[in-house]
Amino acid sequence: MRIDHFYEYWPIIDRPDIEWPGGKRLAVYIGLNIEHYESGKPSVGILEKSPGRDPDPLNEGWRDYGNRVGVWRIMELFDRFGIRPSVLLNSDVCKYYPRIIEEGNRRNWSWVAHGRNNSMFAGNKPPQLKLDEERNYLHDVLSTIQLATGKACKGWLGPMGLSETYDTVDLLADEGVTYVLDWINDDQPYPLKTFHGEIISVPYSLEINDLPLFLQRGLSGPEFGQMIMDQFDVLHRDSSGIARVMAIGIHPFIVGQPHRFKYFEQAMAHIARQKDVWFTTSDEIAAWYMLNYYHTHVQKLREVEILQGF
Repeated sequence: MRIDHFYEYWPIIDRPDIEWPGGKRLAVYIGLNIEHYESGKPSVGILEKSPGRDPDPLNEGWRDYGNRVGVWRIMELFDRFGIRPSVLLNSDVCKYYPRIIEEGNRRNWSWVAHGRNNSMFAGNKPPQLKLDEERNYLHDVLSTIQLATGKACKGWLGPMGLSETYDTVDLLADEGVTYVLDWINDDQPYPLKTFHGEIISVPYSLEINDLPLFLQRGLSGPEFGQMIMDQFDVLHRDSSGIARVMAIGIHPFIVGQPHRFKYFEQAMAHIARQKDVWFTTSDEIAAWYMLNYYHTHVQKLREVEILQGF
């Protein structure tokens, strides 16, 4: 088991400069969470007083709107703007909602593993999976998605609130995963520590993410759209000095609702008008970083460790 930290403290102002393809400075990607929730288990809901009901048609129906209706509204928008999302995919979606997989494959969407479903994982609260159980769990999730999509996942986002164990990163590296989105602490990719293998963190966001903003903070649709544009404008300005990544996390049962979707659409139009931005996927961000900067940054981090006395 890991006993030290997953990464070194490395201020963004101290790092060698990076650039995205074509000399662009800001990379933007959409993290489209497509999820399955097991019936009869307490899960995220729109009405707190009703979780615990079994069955719970109110909250289950609200969540299922995303896979029945909301995702298709979002898909049409992405088609219009030529956006390929990074689909943060529960492997159970392959079984229960195969039409989403079919249409996503037709559009060459990027598939990122997001656990089996959003009703369980191996996090640090009981019941926690043992090492071999987690290894089998991760292998099953990744192989199920590969079989359904025809593509091996290179990225991972922990289900149920970005959950991990102390072994998850190393087990994912063993499976050939090259990046995780769980560590939401940076505007750039950076190397993670592993006992073996190579794996990095790619930026993700719970600040620019419809689920916590609407359910926990009570934001309105216009406020969410404005937050996306404000985030973009500041990162766009900052990236002229230091290259950045902007992640936008969405869920079809949240932003796919018509009264919210209108403002998400406006924010996408605002970003799409900027021609000096790399509108991409988390897979492509990770691949570019690994090819061009990973080994240089690992060497620099070793120098940091020596200077800090580790």
